[in-house]
Amino acid sequence: TYGTINSNNNNNNKGGVVVLCGLSGTGKGTTVATLKHKLESDDGKQVVCWSNGNIFRSVTLLAATWCEQHPEESNGGDITKALTKDNLASFVNMLTFGKFKDGKYDTRICGLGLDYLVSEVQNTELKAPKVSKNIPTVAEVTQGEVILFAAEAIRQMGEDGIFVLLEGREQTVNYVRTPLRFTLTLSDMSLIGKRRAAQRLAAGVLGEVKEGASVEEIEVALDGQLAKMVKEAST
Repeated sequence: TYGTINSNNNNNNKGGVVVLCGLSGTGKGTTVATLKHKLESDDGKQVVCWSNGNIFRSVTLLAATWCEQHPEESNGGDITKALTKDNLASFVNMLTFGKFKDGKYDTRICGLGLDYLVSEVQNTELKAPKVSKNIPTVAEVTQGEVILFAAEAIRQMGEDGIFVLLEGREQTVNYVRTPLRFTLTLSDMSLIGKRRAAQRLAAGVLGEVKEGASVEEIEVALDGQLAKMVKEAST
């Protein structure tokens, strides 16, 4: 993959787009992180990682939050009640793409009492059960909005000379024209669920323990996070 990218883009001052397709959990994020490191450290390129999945998850988080804040209107949490034309327009307007911390490109979620940068919550809030279980429903009615949002973000970065690494399910990234397109698969699909659970568990513990924590403290944090995840899954 890295060799193919280099052979197609040898101008360090020129922006470009690499598309990585695959189901959630097939390692797109890990592959993107590896490519980003090599392109930046070996080639001196300015690289930004982009995931349409994170935008779908951001809209889903806002829809789920709306349901929590409007229990009567949502019939106790029916996500479809949040997906009105006006609500969807409002949710998308709560997402902003631009330069934030340290002048780096990111997506900000700001609305309904939430204020997050996607890069900081992509493995925690955006992978919580209330988001994951509702993504298919939300994605069915937000394809157009997410594609327009992503296209504008990619345009901004390309004009800024940025090399963009774009990941997502094949049907959500087909609108991007580039010769650098790769599809990731797994031989054992059961690994997807195991990997996702491990990601959430590790991210939750990292947010609790301090640097230099003892093995015992880490084990207590792991047990606490696991109990929290089991409780969420049972509700």
